[in-house]
Amino acid sequence: MRGFQRGSQLLAAALQIARVPRAQIRSLPPEHPLSPAVSIALAMMFSSFLLPTAWVLAHVQDYKSRPE
Repeated sequence: MRGFQRGSQLLAAALQIARVPRAQIRSLPPEHPLSPAVSIALAMMFSSFLLPTAWVLAHVQDYKSRPE
């Protein structure tokens, strides 16, 4: 019986979730705010990736039913 208790304790210790200390993150205002040109460039870059993907996903059913 003692061996069973020892084995269950080892198993419980192995399965215990390791506790990770929480990071102390603090946010401050940016030192250099983004210019309007950079904001527009970022919006254009993201839309150039996301809009074609959204269009393809919206028309997947059309692609499935297309006769070959």
